[in-house]
Amino acid sequence: MKKRDELPDCPVATTVQLIASKWKLLILRNLLARPWRFNELQKNLEGISQKILTDSLRSMEADGIITRTVYPEVPPRVEYALSELGETLRPLMKEMENWGNGYKARLE
Repeated sequence: MKKRDELPDCPVATTVQLIASKWKLLILRNLLARPWRFNELQKNLEGISQKILTDSLRSMEADGIITRTVYPEVPPRVEYALSELGETLRPLMKEMENWGNGYKARLE
């Protein structure tokens, strides 16, 4: 997790730094529904490369937004889920969904 002095003074800029990439937002969207495995995410997020998915997941895990659980099976199973902190993004993501739906409705 980043230290306070590593983050911007502006709270909006802090949020943007932590989650505002196309792929991170879409990963969060998926994890709001349920835990996902790496390959499931990669197949669902059309166009994402393995490197970008790996980097995004590692970054969000380091920031405490998601958790990574490794199950001791053969072959190993790894699942990604929202952490307690990540769950606090649920209302923000819902508002983004509402805004997007409202925008699209204006175009009809």
